[in-house]
Amino acid sequence: MNFNIKNISLKQSLLTAMLFALLGVLNSCYSFTGSSLTDEKTVQINEFPNNAPLVNPALSQQFSTAIQNRFLQRTTLKGTKENPDILIEGEITDYSITPTTISSNTQTNPSGGVIQQAQNKLTITVKVHYENKIHPDASFDRTYSDEAAFNSDVSLSQIEDQQVKLVTDRIINKIFNDIVANW
Repeated sequence: MNFNIKNISLKQSLLTAMLFALLGVLNSCYSFTGSSLTDEKTVQINEFPNNAPLVNPALSQQFSTAIQNRFLQRTTLKGTKENPDILIEGEITDYSITPTTISSNTQTNPSGGVIQQAQNKLTITVKVHYENKIHPDASFDRTYSDEAAFNSDVSLSQIEDQQVKLVTDRIINKIFNDIVANW
């Protein structure tokens, strides 16, 4: 009976070792992060100046820091200021707040008429220059834009930080996916 227990234990150990070997082979063949950046080791992300007609004074620093953090925390790239494999730079070209009416948020007033809920829309546009020195054919110049609507009853100063973070996060996601994911 001891022989069978030892035999089962040996089989389990062998099976476990084979499983770990298979995972090691799969990991070397495929990146589970989905990153297309395999040969690139360094990145330089320059500050994105705010050249929009309407200037949010904190936007340039917030956007620049957020995009740097995204690439340095979610990739294996190391930041550098000299001869980077990847260069990311650009500018904020638009920051606007425009009135809009959303018809899906309607109310019926006592006289039977329909009242539409007035909203404002924050739009941010960023022009990006991406240069990949290892794979030059992957380089591009693109413009990214996103927006967020908010109730016009609320003053911009009350919700601006939250809305700016929401919109810049969406833009950074688009930039990151275009550079790293390569779907």
